[in-house]
Amino acid sequence: MALSVPKAPGVSQMLKDGARMYSGLEEAVYRNISACKEFAQTLRSAYGPNGMNKMIINHIEKQFVTSDAGTIMRELDVEHPAAKLIVMASQMQDAEVGDGTNFVVVFAGALLEAAEELLRLGITTAEIADGYEKALNKALEILPHLVCHKVEDYRDVSKVKEVLRTAIMSKQYGQEDFLNDLVSKACVSILPDEGTFNVDNIRICKILGSGLAKSEVVRGMVFKRFVEGDITFAEKAKVVIFSCPVDIIQTETKGTVLIKSADELLNFSSGEESLLEAQIKAIADTGVKVVVAGGKVGDMALHYLNKYNLMAVRLNSKFDLRRLSRAVNATVLPRITTPSQEELGYCDKVCIEELGDTTIVAFRNEGKDSRIATIVIRGATDNFMDDIERALDDAVNNFKCLTRDGRYLPGAGATEIELATQLAAYADTLPGLDQYAVRKFANALEVFPKALAENTGTNATEIVNQLYLAHNGEKGKNIGYDIEAETAATVDAVEAKIFDLYQAKFWGLKYAVGAAATILKVDQIIMAKRAGGPKPRQAAGSDDES
Repeated sequence: MALSVPKAPGVSQMLKDGARMYSGLEEAVYRNISACKEFAQTLRSAYGPNGMNKMIINHIEKQFVTSDAGTIMRELDVEHPAAKLIVMASQMQDAEVGDGTNFVVVFAGALLEAAEELLRLGITTAEIADGYEKALNKALEILPHLVCHKVEDYRDVSKVKEVLRTAIMSKQYGQEDFLNDLVSKACVSILPDEGTFNVDNIRICKILGSGLAKSEVVRGMVFKRFVEGDITFAEKAKVVIFSCPVDIIQTETKGTVLIKSADELLNFSSGEESLLEAQIKAIADTGVKVVVAGGKVGDMALHYLNKYNLMAVRLNSKFDLRRLSRAVNATVLPRITTPSQEELGYCDKVCIEELGDTTIVAFRNEGKDSRIATIVIRGATDNFMDDIERALDDAVNNFKCLTRDGRYLPGAGATEIELATQLAAYADTLPGLDQYAVRKFANALEVFPKALAENTGTNATEIVNQLYLAHNGEKGKNIGYDIEAETAATVDAVEAKIFDLYQAKFWGLKYAVGAAATILKVDQIIMAKRAGGPKPRQAAGSDDES
């Protein structure tokens, strides 16, 4: 008879073999905090304009060199359950605002680091989380009073440039003025009279070669393709878009044709050809100059397209077809029929251009009704262009938030230190143990000017002292860290035009405190045994599908 060994009493008795469980302060809480601290420390050195780059090689050995927190987290594939919570908070910030992902991670890490000290003093996790919530509510109450700039007219390019500059500067320090010019022009040019601004209407096309200074904004769409036929230029063109191949139509059902003589065979094949010619002639008769197909263009169809001087462009991506239909204001037709005038689009100029050794097809719309703009980025390496794309993406998201809420706060660490000053004063008015957590919350806000100073190579303690000194004065609430000074110095953020988006700070504080409070309230980690082999990795959704 086989000897059965009884399981140890407790939770392990309920779970399958191989399950792990950690509980209590030492095993669960401190373990979670240390993982999150390490994670935040990694991203802290990438914060601000002088943040260091990280070189990341992901699971399929693709290399990234970037200081963008969103990309770093997406490619790292974080496994630790507590660190994953911070990543999720950061992803929420990305979805809500599109910028400030690093803010969430760094602040959540600083809050947990402060919580660890309080836990060692004997304060319970519930009291700390409660204190953090109180401090957050007070901070969100103070935040609207710190607003130093408001953009009323977001159709004015010069006003938009003023506020987008900081967002680009934090990713591409030194290139901000040139990139700012591109983004501001692109965003304002496609702003609809009514309705909201859609981020998807700003496309980015990266073409290798030349330098960044040769980048430009094209009102319309640009594709890295070649045309199908001989016609390579069309002006003031009507455009028809088919989502199917342009070729001899296959029948819906299978049929058998019985041919008894050679004449019948000739008539049959010439009938097919004449039908195709009649279809293409009918399309040409509506005044169409450009035919866009979602599938292959057959040889016979190409012959007739050339015969009637129609330009043929093939786009394999259905998302590109959808965007092009929006750009030229056409309806995508599912089968080859003669389009009505309402279904046709219009484009000022469709032409082939060569940039470096890359051939592109450009659909240019110079009129006011242009709905899509493409920023063509030039650069020497793919990595460099990817990083520029990320900076532009942040700026476009900033513009989207600006159209919803034009309020801005002083940047360069000024908002954080002013909040810290006021929260420290608020902590003194609280009677219970919450006051310790509120004071630590205020101290945690110092992490931002410290990170800016450390990444620039200045003494962080000296900077924080100078900022506190300035903020204790009457007119000091806009004083921030001067990143361009040789020594530790401060600057008026409003005069230097360093503005941070109000929405980014508002949601960033909310998500960071939410993540930190959730992690603090975990007292047990129970991990079931993994099923089978390693988990198959889910395909990351491409930007087209989102």
